[in-house]
Amino acid sequence: IYEEFCDGMTLTDYANGETLAEHDALNITCSICQGLYALHNSGIVHRDIKPDNIIICDDNNVKIIDFDISKIYKLKKKDGQKSNDNESFYALRDISIKVEKGDVVGVLGTNGSGKSTLSVILAGISDIDGGEMNVSGEQALISINTGLNQQLTGLENINVKGALMGLSKKRIQEITEDVIEFAELGDFLYQPVKKYSSGMKSRLGFSISLALDPDIFIVDEALSVGDKGFAQKCMNRMKKLRDEQGKTIFFISHALPQVREFCKTGMWIEGGKLIEFGEINEVCDHYSEYVDKLNAMSDKEKKKMLNEKFEQRIIHNYKEGFL
Repeated sequence: IYEEFCDGMTLTDYANGETLAEHDALNITCSICQGLYALHNSGIVHRDIKPDNIIICDDNNVKIIDFDISKIYKLKKKDGQKSNDNESFYALRDISIKVEKGDVVGVLGTNGSGKSTLSVILAGISDIDGGEMNVSGEQALISINTGLNQQLTGLENINVKGALMGLSKKRIQEITEDVIEFAELGDFLYQPVKKYSSGMKSRLGFSISLALDPDIFIVDEALSVGDKGFAQKCMNRMKKLRDEQGKTIFFISHALPQVREFCKTGMWIEGGKLIEFGEINEVCDHYSEYVDKLNAMSDKEKKKMLNEKFEQRIIHNYKEGFL
């Protein structure tokens, strides 16, 4: 695998001269597998995950994101065991949108609505159970912990992620300098990521994704942790990506003022279904009204409504297979 991705170089060349035996082999393997998904969806590696349901496009004239998808998860009981009657539920159901290159989409929804599931699908980390997804360009998910190997140091994470993206050693050294400058982690860059705070992980993940310069950024609550100064620094950089480079960005956040100010298009998901997709202020207004109505309910009323919505997502006697 490393011969294919790194032009014959071994992991030792990328991990500060250490040997593979000094790393957790299982975690290294997991990083490789995650990289394979990302490489597949960026067009570097061509492999069918499921026949005809994920299409990588190289034509600059097509819409950068075009999909109609569903995602299903198995339900588990309180003890962690799967339900006996093969109960599953729709994390996402018939979500259909088309996004043009350069659009900035603010993704809204209450907790459990399916926003994070959408983010890992868009990033190519998770596949779909129904529908079709067309993607034109490389994707990067910016989310706390996602894509970071907890056993490796910050510097080693940069090296390994660059190697998995097929970058040369020279290019990895160049982006490493960019990450060090932007992340402002100091000597923590040489410590295992498992010792990082959530804010530090967000700094590292955000900085790596920026340095890799993908076509599509998926930002999932990455600015909700850490200090306000760094969050504003990240927002300023994303505005440059939006205004000067025409990057396509999916911005998932509960901060409505920030979503209104930064995004062009709104996407509201609730109960795994697409409620609205359109002009950002209109979608934010409607979502805000819904949240206010929800918060005005008594605990009993709110619980009843949420249970009813959850019941609508359940699939009884579901047989696994592509829909």
